Amino acid sequence: MAIPTYDRFIEPLLRLLASRPDGLPAREAHAVLADRFELSDADRQELLPSGAQAIYKNRIGWAHDRLKRAGFSVSPKRGLWQITPQGQAFIETHPEPFENAMTAQLAMGYLGVRLRTSAADGASQEAASAPAADPQAIVASPEDRLGQALAELRQAAESELLEFISRVSPAFFETIVLDLLHRMGYGASRADLQRVGGAGDGGIDGVISLDRLGLEKVYVQAKRWHGNVGRPELQAFYGALAGQKARKGIFITSSAFTPQAVEFARSVEGMVLIDGSRLASLMIDHDVGVTARSVRIPKIDSDYFDEEGV
Repeated sequence: MAIPTYDRFIEPLLRLLASRPDGLPAREAHAVLADRFELSDADRQELLPSGAQAIYKNRIGWAHDRLKRAGFSVSPKRGLWQITPQGQAFIETHPEPFENAMTAQLAMGYLGVRLRTSAADGASQEAASAPAADPQAIVASPEDRLGQALAELRQAAESELLEFISRVSPAFFETIVLDLLHRMGYGASRADLQRVGGAGDGGIDGVISLDRLGLEKVYVQAKRWHGNVGRPELQAFYGALAGQKARKGIFITSSAFTPQAVEFARSVEGMVLIDGSRLASLMIDHDVGVTARSVRIPKIDSDYFDEEGV
């Protein structure tokens, strides 16, 4: 199943804490709730976009944050969660499962923002920010919202990159490709990547020397095309590789490959395909033709407050 949004963890976490009034380690709470929601191993290994934490643990952590804000739980020491007398009293007066409105109040009464499945729903900003009793409402934690925003920004950047790439000259496209491969770690220096494309290039647009003596080389073909690259183009490239007695080749295009081309590449050894979408993604990952700005996200250093180590 999909990992629940953090609001769905609030009630089971509070009831779990109520069953353990002396407190329990956060890691145990993570394990118990993951089992309760029958999260698969893949679900438990899925990380935030930052890679800093498992998504389900992050969402359980935000559920605990909402309980703390409501005065229902505390963290008496690092890694320990404990219900408060107020939280215990709340559970005793609410033995039945929480209604959706109550969960929404606990979750969004403090968060203040509800994200719908799509901005195209036509809902106004006012409606989107109001606490809702809609059982299908999707509540996003700050990390979820940040991840969604980053994904949208990245998608927009990839699309814009492809537009720029489609307008550059074929010669400059080859330069872009070699710059990217250098940033990815191919060649000891930029001089080890040479553009050789032109008339009579035999289907080879660039050569990468993987060692100083040039004993190990990778040959590159870079095609800034609007149409998809088919099997014949890859067969010609493979023939060019054979003519150079080469064992490794990279075919990069600004468009895409036909299924027949992909199947051919899989049938031979040493050929790697990179289409326009992956090219744009790699350019962003390795800062080729893009700039990035850093955002400081505060996170409490609990080790600093560990008085036992002082």
